[in-house]
Amino acid sequence: MENLWRIATGQDPNREDYEGIEFWSNPERSGWLTKQGDYIKTWRRRWFVLKRGKLLWFKDQAAAETRGSTPRGVISVGDCLTVKGAEDVVNKPFAFEVSSGSYTLFFVADNDKEKEDWINSIGRSIVQHSRSVTDSEVLDYDHKR
Repeated sequence: MENLWRIATGQDPNREDYEGIEFWSNPERSGWLTKQGDYIKTWRRRWFVLKRGKLLWFKDQAAAETRGSTPRGVISVGDCLTVKGAEDVVNKPFAFEVSSGSYTLFFVADNDKEKEDWINSIGRSIVQHSRSVTDSEVLDYDHKR
């Protein structure tokens, strides 16, 4: 029933968002986190995988380790601006947030070490996969004179 609801409301991620990423094999980081829902603000425990600039989540670890399975959600960390602690924001220990210009997602880790490890891993991925400035976007002041 939940899958029908997800399909009807368009909540399943677009396959293009994770195409070509073998999330079931050698992720940069994976593990359990509790995530706040996007629409209904309940907290659900999900299995997360960070790989090649994408943070994907699944209902459980078995789904994440199955080739061809569909993630519950995907975000491109290259579009994100910050990852930081958020205990004070959501009033939960070991909480952190990932923010872009248009959204903020909240997560809760099992302990402080897991929280810090996720923040560091996502932070590194943001730096590695953020859109860099291209040569055509750099204003050459020497040639404008």
